[in-house]
Amino acid sequence: MIETMQREHLNYIETAERFQIRHKRVQDWERIYLTYGTEGFCMERRGRGGKGQPAKLPEDVEEDLLAEVQRLRAENAYLKNLQALVLKDERRQHKNRW
Repeated sequence: MIETMQREHLNYIETAERFQIRHKRVQDWERIYLTYGTEGFCMERRGRGGKGQPAKLPEDVEEDLLAEVQRLRAENAYLKNLQALVLKDERRQHKNRW
């Protein structure tokens, strides 16, 4: 409908009459089409939006992020162990001074 409107240079009212819908609906659909393209009509926009499932990331991006998380966890574990060893050594040196 929006492509027909653009191709034939129809305004909202002419388009609404042709497709027998309200012109406000034509405006809304044009906004969706111009913003998201044809895929925009498949997206759920009802309700308050919100806290549902997050958008699915591309598989390669998800794999990269998971690898980064694993690397950071390993780094954190290493640094915690290093800190514990340094503290242990400092305590031992402090104890030997007395």
